[in-house]
Amino acid sequence: MPITDWPEAERPREKLIANGADSLSDAELLALFIRTGMKGRTALDLARDWITTFGSLRGVLDASARELTALPGLGPAKFAELQAALELGRRHLATTLERHDVMSSPEATRHFLSSRLRGRRHEVFAILFLDNQHRLIAFEELFQGTLDACSVHPRQVVERALILNAAAVILSHNHPSGVAEPSGADRHITDRLREALGLIEVRVLDHLVVGEGRPVSFAERGWL
Repeated sequence: MPITDWPEAERPREKLIANGADSLSDAELLALFIRTGMKGRTALDLARDWITTFGSLRGVLDASARELTALPGLGPAKFAELQAALELGRRHLATTLERHDVMSSPEATRHFLSSRLRGRRHEVFAILFLDNQHRLIAFEELFQGTLDACSVHPRQVVERALILNAAAVILSHNHPSGVAEPSGADRHITDRLREALGLIEVRVLDHLVVGEGRPVSFAERGWL
């Protein structure tokens, strides 16, 4: 049965308008993006198929262009729309950080870094450069590594902090394994960066490790 023939209270679009986006299931949200189904399959049927194929909604969102465009009902144009929607969300989070003290919005910072780094197939070391009011100046991915390692060079970090006139930074990197527990090497490079940045009076406020679930904070562990 087409979605248009369903009771109004059960249609994803009408449910969203009446009750808000958070009232919809993952499949219903994805169905709104898909918009139209195929012969014998509604948009909601397709959404459920996609989530089953990739294991979760996040699995769908993290999939590559080749993986997604192999699915029935999803071509290059639809993939481009999906990536644009994801980038809109990231930029919305970035705007929140630009306008407010990052340290007063720790969850927004976590969500932003997770949206940028989670699901990456290689380790990426990134930095939030902040002004003296702890507002975001820039987010930069400075180093990329292999599946489980990334070479971080303190001199380059110091150079970027000077160019951007940063007063503080938040360090971040992902663990492609999904296990966010910091390693001894993570703690070592954090200490090196604190020492190097301290010479130019730039504070390291935190180091967040992104994996599955909630990112791990060095500051919360008492390591900074």
